[in-house]
Amino acid sequence: MRPVKITPNIIKNADGSVLYQSGDTEVICTASFESKVPEWLQDSGWITAEYSMIPASTNSRVPREITRGKKNARSQEIQRLIGRSLRGAANLEKMPGISIYVDCDVINADGGTRTASINGGYVAIALALKNKYPNLYDQKILSPVAAISVGKVNGNIVDDLDYNQDSSAEVDLNIVMNSDFNLIEIQGTGEKGTFSKDELNQMLDLGRDCIKNIFDEQTKILKIVVAHKAFDT
Repeated sequence: MRPVKITPNIIKNADGSVLYQSGDTEVICTASFESKVPEWLQDSGWITAEYSMIPASTNSRVPREITRGKKNARSQEIQRLIGRSLRGAANLEKMPGISIYVDCDVINADGGTRTASINGGYVAIALALKNKYPNLYDQKILSPVAAISVGKVNGNIVDDLDYNQDSSAEVDLNIVMNSDFNLIEIQGTGEKGTFSKDELNQMLDLGRDCIKNIFDEQTKILKIVVAHKAFDT
């Protein structure tokens, strides 16, 4: 697993923000509140996400999606995954009438941008709740959530795939878990081959170990920030 670094409070105007780094992959995640929810929701809150890559985040320039007039299918699929994952870790009934918008902007892409967005998005929401709705934060309406990519590369089971590994992987799997290590979502496919049930179990076990390490990093940074806030007050 690549080194993880989480830098909090990097965007002044956001309710909560982090720079999440996993190796050379870097994603800015912000969380913002709005006092309304989709019309079809009753007596509940909502969490949704947007995902984008800045033009210079990859080796060849990525055109801004606004110039195309719409998001591409990849970005839409990723931001839906981020939203589902974060909603799966929240007790939305305890925040009726409140929407949380999580914006994930990839500034350097070297594989695992969607899992990095989930990991950073969780911390951004937690910081936002602590800043704006401390009573909800103290009620622990948000449980830790983390994600990791695993796969099979050259016949070997590997974790946290970088771009080169991901582009040559026979199997690519994204795993999202809550703090009880229950699965929120699995996305997996045999890109260039098949995989056995035993290999799937190996990938799940490896992913669980990585996610435990990510939980440790998330918890560590939140404890530091919350302790500083308590000291400042």
